[in-house]
Amino acid sequence: MKPSTRSTPPRPASRTGGPYALRRTAGWLGPVLVIAVVAVLIVLGRPASDEGSTVSGGQAAGAGEEPENPFAGLARRTPGDPVALGEPDAPVVIIEYSDFQCPFCGRHARQVKPRLIREYVDKGLVRIEWRDLPYLGPESRDAAAAARAAGAQGRFWEFHDALYAGERRVNSGALDDEALRATARELGLDLARFDADRASTVTTAAIDRDGQEATSMGITGTPAFIVGGTPIIGAQPFEAFKQTIDRELELVR
Repeated sequence: MKPSTRSTPPRPASRTGGPYALRRTAGWLGPVLVIAVVAVLIVLGRPASDEGSTVSGGQAAGAGEEPENPFAGLARRTPGDPVALGEPDAPVVIIEYSDFQCPFCGRHARQVKPRLIREYVDKGLVRIEWRDLPYLGPESRDAAAAARAAGAQGRFWEFHDALYAGERRVNSGALDDEALRATARELGLDLARFDADRASTVTTAAIDRDGQEATSMGITGTPAFIVGGTPIIGAQPFEAFKQTIDRELELVR
């Protein structure tokens, strides 16, 4: 397989934790800090305000009123959604913003998500809704479209697992057209339909919609999660998700 000659985006500042997008620039840190500040203000029951950045979806509360959670209302709960796991009426929804080239997203997919599925999704307590945020380069976008096309044949999560089975260099050709078609072939997909669906305007619109939603929340790196109404940023351990999920379950009981 001939490696791609396309340019590689900047390397992460650290590969030991946090979102893969973490860089030595204030431009990236700003949105993440907005998320953290908004989350703290929600917990403290005070309205959030940031003159330099805007996190849509929330409004300042008046005196004696609870502030609106800017992360509430993002769950789609669409029955039969091919990029979601779990019951549409599950008490807690985890929204996951990911990039198929992101190594920390892969770590979450291999180490944390299977346990979340066993202990929460399979028990009807949690629903996981996927969101595409393919910001790392052209192969990220191509992989997102391919996974959506696999989803049109009911195989999104199998394709997801195949792409995250191991780490690979960003935009190295590991997720080029030949590799994506090979994965589709291994999963027994109809290749003609697969090619048509990944090139369709419906697929493009779905990916764009997810990216616009993430941007509106100030999310520009992956992985990022909204658990109920609580943001979790980066490839956090299972215990961090468990603590947040259990707290969210208590709130809805």
